[in-house]
Amino acid sequence: MAVIEVENLHKRYRDTVAVRDIGFRIEEGEIFGIAGLNGAGKTTTVECVEGLRRPDSGRVRVLGLDPWRDRARLRQVVGSQLQDSMLPEKIRVGEALRLFRAFYAQGADPDELLAELNLEAKRDTAFAALSGGQRQRLSIALALIGKPRVVVLDELTTGLDPAARRRTWALIEKIRGTGVTVVLVTHFMDEADRLCDRLAIFHRGRVAALDTPANLRAQLARTRGVPDVPLEEVFLDHTGELPEAVEVEA
Repeated sequence: MAVIEVENLHKRYRDTVAVRDIGFRIEEGEIFGIAGLNGAGKTTTVECVEGLRRPDSGRVRVLGLDPWRDRARLRQVVGSQLQDSMLPEKIRVGEALRLFRAFYAQGADPDELLAELNLEAKRDTAFAALSGGQRQRLSIALALIGKPRVVVLDELTTGLDPAARRRTWALIEKIRGTGVTVVLVTHFMDEADRLCDRLAIFHRGRVAALDTPANLRAQLARTRGVPDVPLEEVFLDHTGELPEAVEVEA
């Protein structure tokens, strides 16, 4: 059953068309990846799905709800981790989780999320004193605190060290195992290959390719007449450029 349906989505910012008639469906319990160069329309698309932006035209439904008209109801069932999430400088990690938990009729145990995201030692640390990676992990915890049916993770592991990335991947797989649908926006092809059931590659506001990572690789391998190709080569084939490298922060 599709929990997210996007049809002919179009969004313009003055003279710039960010999204051009995009369409896709995301099935219940799926990890659906979105990859693309900066400016390809990824974030605009997920913000329309989350009800943060109003489409100029097209149809978006999430769990049967219109994200723009039904924003209040949607926020009870959709969790969001945005690229840039800021909190008051003096709020402490544990306080932030308890505050966000209060917004939901049902929610997760803050202590369990602190443990799963390796933030227990930072429970009483102010937001301003957190490293970039710790802030990222806190934003993931806040996206999950409402026990959402759908969670949108935008640049999930940017700023995390390799060990933290692996722990976060394991957490996302665990979340999917409970039936939660995950929309994952990523620049990391190894992350997409590991986690995603299907991957949409965005280019210039359109979906340039959409399939399982294995099928995308196999299609390109057949075209080139070689046994296999890495997912990075699939991305390059559809965009003409590899995604820019992101520096990993401890």
